[in-house]
Amino acid sequence: MRAVYPHMTVLMEGIAFGESPRWHDGRLWFSDWGAHQVIALDPDGSHEVVASVPSFPMCIDFLPDGRLLVVDSAQRRLLRREPDGSMVTHAELPPVSQGAWNDIVVDERGNAYVNNIGFDFPEGEFAPGFVVLVTPEGAVRRVAEDLAFPNGMAITADGRTLIVAESYGNRLTAYDIGPDGDLANPRVWADAGDDHPDGICVDAEGAVWYADVGNRHCVRVSEGGDVLGAVDLDRGAFACALTRGDRPQLYVVGQEWGGPETTEPNGQVVVFPAPAPGAGRP
Repeated sequence: MRAVYPHMTVLMEGIAFGESPRWHDGRLWFSDWGAHQVIALDPDGSHEVVASVPSFPMCIDFLPDGRLLVVDSAQRRLLRREPDGSMVTHAELPPVSQGAWNDIVVDERGNAYVNNIGFDFPEGEFAPGFVVLVTPEGAVRRVAEDLAFPNGMAITADGRTLIVAESYGNRLTAYDIGPDGDLANPRVWADAGDDHPDGICVDAEGAVWYADVGNRHCVRVSEGGDVLGAVDLDRGAFACALTRGDRPQLYVVGQEWGGPETTEPNGQVVVFPAPAPGAGRP
């Protein structure tokens, strides 16, 4: 029987399309794709807009030195936020005939992994997605292929494994990370059953939380697929992030799904107590 963690707190409302939450420097950073904003949210509910990027999607993560990276899918590039707040091009992403650049995770060496869903969602005909590696110098190469709608990504605490949520594959897929950043040995890390995992995060006990839009929950699983716990929402759960340190909390961004053009601000950031703090990256 899975554990259910109650006591949800609504921390922020009025979000058009929340995605890509990241716990960084004691705050939750996330993207509002509908408003084209990157927002930093304090635990007390106060917040500030730290960047504006006219893109959909626009996932985020951080370089080891703390600078923010933003996937500008519309312009096929990675943007970097400098200490003075200016946005500069970090790397150009390869042009593709279809499919959107989606999630990003950055390792401890500054290598950024960015995935592409591979087809025009939701109207287009399905095609497999892939992952590219962007080096700190801006070089780009493909490192994984044949993914069924790659979505959330995370790197384990030891830095050796990249986990990708395959939303259309109903699974979490793992890769070994090589010394040069290449990915090898693809395998099913966890079968999600009837769930369609979206955004993910890793905790200090080696478990993964994944969000599921259609089933309106986040689920905690161990390697092999055993379900350890879950939290339920009253709307689609798109992605999740864990705090570090004592009194761990799980932050979830969710909203009613109305398609990529969703602009009705029904999104929320909600918080649950969690059994273990975050680990690895993001």
